[in-house]
Amino acid sequence: MTYSGIISNVKSDSIGAEIGLMPGDRLLEVNGEVVQDIIDLSFALAEEEIELLIERSSGEQELITLEKEYDEDLGLEFESAVFDKVRQCANKCIFCFVDQMPPGMRESLYIKDDDYRLSFLYGNFVTLTNLGVKDISRIARLHLSPLYVSVHTTNGELRERMLGGRQAGKIMDQLNELADKGIDFHTQVVLCPGVNDGRELDRTIRDLYALKPSVLSLSIVPVGLTRYRDHCHPLTKFSAAAAEEVTELVHEWQKKCREELEESFVYLADEFYLAAGKEFPSYESYDGFRQLENGVGLVRSFLAEWEEEPVMAAGYTEPQVIDVICGISAEKILVSLLAELAVPNLTVRVIAVENRFFGSDVTVTGLLTGGDIIEALKRLPGSRTGIIIPGVALRKGEQVFLDDTTPADIAAELGAPVRSAYFAQDLKQLLAAWR
Repeated sequence: MTYSGIISNVKSDSIGAEIGLMPGDRLLEVNGEVVQDIIDLSFALAEEEIELLIERSSGEQELITLEKEYDEDLGLEFESAVFDKVRQCANKCIFCFVDQMPPGMRESLYIKDDDYRLSFLYGNFVTLTNLGVKDISRIARLHLSPLYVSVHTTNGELRERMLGGRQAGKIMDQLNELADKGIDFHTQVVLCPGVNDGRELDRTIRDLYALKPSVLSLSIVPVGLTRYRDHCHPLTKFSAAAAEEVTELVHEWQKKCREELEESFVYLADEFYLAAGKEFPSYESYDGFRQLENGVGLVRSFLAEWEEEPVMAAGYTEPQVIDVICGISAEKILVSLLAELAVPNLTVRVIAVENRFFGSDVTVTGLLTGGDIIEALKRLPGSRTGIIIPGVALRKGEQVFLDDTTPADIAAELGAPVRSAYFAQDLKQLLAAWR
């Protein structure tokens, strides 16, 4: 099979720039060998004498020979970390969020990534259902560890039903085989009421805990349900009572784990504590926030950073009104924090935006859309000095919401400047010195 890595950027003053590489050029071979991803490339470029086979945008191929230091980088960035195609999920999971997306959105939002290489490189969760013998051998040979694995349940029969395929039932055999080869894992469970909770969740935690130290952590996140579920498996969201049962079960496991290993091991997504009306665990209980990007510990981490960041503000000479945008689930937390923020001539309005785009059952801030924010702000009376939007709702590395609107669109519609706050420090600094 022929692979080619398409160069997207060449850093200035780099070796790549010196030898004339350009965005759009394709890397075909290194030292006569094809490379299938940047993992292969990193090993190939460890040599001091390198021979690159490049295909220019014109279609002309060129062989380039160079010498470099052992640890010297070429300064190249690629359109994708994999030079073939991203491996997509062939499962039919009853909780799949992609299957609940509305039509007409950008193509990338419909990609069901299930590629172990992206799991190793970027922490993407994978099911392991598309792994073959060669894949397992490569993972072990290159020691691609840790991986991030969506387990959901260790009950093979139940996992087959939840993921929609017989290969899914082999999860414990796969984890044991990879663990025997020295591979570690961060794992997750997407919890569905009445499906893999209760006794099944208890079993899953027990089975994964038995795989310590290979299993580094286990996060439990609630199933996300949008209004686009006409042809999906019937599921419900967690009630307050059901969420409380989950928090109690996990709390007992955390006590056991801390007594035996001095770590919590299993962690709940913030939504469970919010739904149950429970206090969040201590900062130390999150053991360094191993799955922060999975929504586990965001609130506690935010609160800690808020308390640590001092407000050095003399106040404003003229009245300022700043709207702070959040999802429904974060409203109480932000309101209580901002009520204590005393900056002269500053009025802060916390605007909890209902998610009409995906449906009112979706309350997390990260899934807000620009369109919903615009409509919510238009309904508010009075003028405003500025708007602070949550950076977590923007596509990573870009200024665009899930509905393809941008912060600039919000500014144009509301006639007020818009700034992004990615965490507590950003928010405090913007409020203390709006500019």
